[in-house]
Amino acid sequence: MNLKAHFSRFLAADPKRLHFAAHSHHLWPDVTFQAQQACWEDAARHADRKWDKILSEAYPNAQGHVAQVLGLEDPKTVAFGPNTHGFVLRLLSCLPAGRSSRILTSDSEFHSFARQIARLEEDARVQVTRVAAEPFQSFSARFATEATKGGHDMVYLSQVFYNSGYVVPDLPALVGAVPEQDTLVVIDGYHGYMALPTDLGNIAERAFYLAGGYKYAMSGEGVCFLHAPPGHGTRPPNTGWFAAFESLEGGGDGKLGYAPDGARFLGATFDPVGLYRLNAVMDWLGSLDITVAGIHEHVHGLQQSFVAELAGLGLEALHPGQLVVPLAEPNRGNFLTFRSERAGELHRQLLKSDIITDFRGDRLRFGFGLYHDEEDVAKLCHALGEVVA
Repeated sequence: MNLKAHFSRFLAADPKRLHFAAHSHHLWPDVTFQAQQACWEDAARHADRKWDKILSEAYPNAQGHVAQVLGLEDPKTVAFGPNTHGFVLRLLSCLPAGRSSRILTSDSEFHSFARQIARLEEDARVQVTRVAAEPFQSFSARFATEATKGGHDMVYLSQVFYNSGYVVPDLPALVGAVPEQDTLVVIDGYHGYMALPTDLGNIAERAFYLAGGYKYAMSGEGVCFLHAPPGHGTRPPNTGWFAAFESLEGGGDGKLGYAPDGARFLGATFDPVGLYRLNAVMDWLGSLDITVAGIHEHVHGLQQSFVAELAGLGLEALHPGQLVVPLAEPNRGNFLTFRSERAGELHRQLLKSDIITDFRGDRLRFGFGLYHDEEDVAKLCHALGEVVA
C-alpha cells in the first residue's frame, strides 16, 4: 500500500522530514485541502445561512461516517465538539450533586481526563480508584474485579493506553462487569478510532465513547465526538444552547429541555471546518476501499520491519527489549513505545534531524500511518543509527 501521492501537500511542505508521530498529529491527505476551501466558500456563499447547510449536510454526513466505522445503528447518538475535554466536563457534570462521587479508572488515562479528576480530587469532590495498567496481561481481570464491586458513579477506561499502545481486550466484558445501570461508563477511544477495527454494537446502549479526528482519522483539530447511549446522562448540567437546538424532550414542567439524542451533550457555536475535513477523508478512504482493518494491517507490517531493522543496529537506547508492548503482544495499537530514561533527550536529538517522534515521561513513541512505506522505515533506521548513540 503506497499512498504517498495522496499526501503530497504535507510531504512536499518539508521533504526532508521523517514524520513518525501518526499517533499524535497525523499528516492530512490532500483531499482535506479542498475540504478546507469548501468550508470557506460555503461561508462566503451563505453567510449566516451556512448553518442550515452545515446542520443538514456536513454534520449528519459526519455522524454517518462515525456510526459506520463504530457499528452504531443510530448515527444521531453521535455529537461533535471542538475537543474531548468539553465532553469530559459535561459527563462529569452528570455525577450526583451534594456528595463526593466515586470514579473507577486506570492509571494510564490521557490528561484531558486524568488532570481534571486529579484537580477534583484535591477538593474532595471525587474519590478515585486507579487500577494499574501494568502488568498488561492481568489488567482486564483486575479492572473487572474492581468494577464488579459496584458503588461507582463513573467508570472511565481507555480502549488503547496512550502511554504504551496496549489495547484493552474484550471491552464488552468490562462494560458488562459494571453492576449498576446508573453508573456512567465511558470509553476513551481516541487511540482506537480509525486505528483498530471497532464494533460498539454490543455496548452501544450502555457505554459512552469518545474520540476525534486529530490522530488516526487524519482530519485535524476541532472534530471530536461523543457517542451517547440512550437513557444515560439525559440532562447534563454543563450545557450549551446547541443541546436544545432540535426537537426537545421536557421543558413543559419548567425545566430546561434537552435533545433526546447525542445532541444533549452539545455545547455552543463551533468551527465547522473539521467536519468538512473528516467527511472528505472518509469519502476518500471509501473511494479506495481502504478499511480500518487494512490500515491496522499496514501499520503492523511496518512495525515488524522497523523492529527487525532496529535490532540489527544494536542501539542500547532503542533496543526491541525496551518496547513497553512487544511485537509478540497481539493487543497492540498503531504506535510503538520504548521505555528509556533518555526518552526526552532522544526526542530532542531526533528533532534536530527533522525526525518527528514524541515522548511522555520515560517513554518514546513512534507512530506509523498510511503515508509510510518500507522505504521510510529504512530511512528512519538509517537516521537512528547516525543520530542515536
